[in-house]
Amino acid sequence: MQHLAALSQARGVSGDETEVRDLIIRAIQDHVSDLHVDALGSVTAVKHGTSAQPLRVMLDAHMDEVGFMVMGFENDGLLRFAPVGSIDDRLLPALRVKVGKKAHNGVILWTPIHQNRDQNVKSYKDLRIDIGASSKQAAESMVSIGERITFDSAFVDLGRIVRGKAFDDRVGCALLIDLLQGEAVACDILASFTVQEEIGLRGAKVSARRLRPDCAIALEGTTAHDVPSGTDDPDDLTTPNQGCVLGGGAALTVMDRSMVAHPRLLGFIRETATAHGIPYQLKTVLGGGTNAGAIHLTEAGIPAAVVSVPCRYIHSPAALLHRDDYANTLRLLRAVLNALTSDALTS
Repeated sequence: MQHLAALSQARGVSGDETEVRDLIIRAIQDHVSDLHVDALGSVTAVKHGTSAQPLRVMLDAHMDEVGFMVMGFENDGLLRFAPVGSIDDRLLPALRVKVGKKAHNGVILWTPIHQNRDQNVKSYKDLRIDIGASSKQAAESMVSIGERITFDSAFVDLGRIVRGKAFDDRVGCALLIDLLQGEAVACDILASFTVQEEIGLRGAKVSARRLRPDCAIALEGTTAHDVPSGTDDPDDLTTPNQGCVLGGGAALTVMDRSMVAHPRLLGFIRETATAHGIPYQLKTVLGGGTNAGAIHLTEAGIPAAVVSVPCRYIHSPAALLHRDDYANTLRLLRAVLNALTSDALTS
C-alpha cells in the first residue's frame, strides 16, 4: 500500500497532474527504458519482456482525479467554482476542500438546517467555497481563476480495508508501478500513465498512438455495489450478480459506455484467473467508461480489456478498497503478462 498511500494523497485534478506525475517518474525511472513525457503530460515507458518474441502490451492507468476549479470571486471573498469530472452534487454541502497550488483550507457553504427549510439538493452553481477571505481582493491574493481544488482527505489504514481519495485511478497507477518495479514478465510492458481521463479519455488517445501496442489493458478503480439497498433487512446488500463487491477479486469489464471488451482477450484473462485459482468477478453494471474506450479505437483498432479493483464510494473524499482485491489483481496481471501471446488474441 506504500505507493497507493502516496499517490492517493497527491493532488492531481484533470489537467494539473504534475504532483502525481513527479511521484510516478521517481518510482519507475530506474526500472524502465524509453521514459517519455508527451505534450499533454502523460508518461510512457517500456519494460522489456523475457520472451524471444514478446507481445507488446499497453498497460494504462490515468493519473488525474475528479475535483473542482476556481471560476471567480464574490465581493465578500467567497469563491465560485465548477466541477472537473463527474461529482455528485449531493456530496458538496459542507465538504472540506484544498484550494489552489498552496492548498488553502476551504469549505463549501451550506445553510445550517436550523436556518434552512429548503433541504433540496443544490447545484454547485448555487454554492460557494469559503477560504476565510473577507473580501474579493483578499481572495484574489490567495488563489487565481483556473487553479484546481481537491477533496481534503487523508489516506487511512483500517486493517484489511484502506480509505482515501482518488482511488479512481491511483490504484491503477500503484498496480502499474508495482509491475514495473517487479521482475520482468514474458510480455513487453508498454506503460502509460495518462492525463485527463475524467474529462474525456484524452491522454490515452495520444499515448496509444505513440506506443502502437498489440493489445491493451486499462487498469482502474471501479465502483463496488455492496451497499445497503434501502430495506429494513440488515443482510439485504447488493448481490454479486448485480455488481462488484469488496473482497470478490479483480473486476473484469464485460461492457461499459465506452467499449465492449475484446472477447478473446477477456476470455484469456478469465481462463488465466481460473487456472491460477485467482478470484475475479465480472463487471456487468453499465456506467461510465475507461481509457480502453479510447485506446481500442486507435490506429486500425487495438484489442482492449479493463481490469479493475472494486472500490466503494469512488469520486468522493473517502473511497474504500480491500487489500486482498489489490493483491489478487496484481497476481492476475502478472499471470496474464507471463502467458499472453498473439495466439490468444486470434484463436
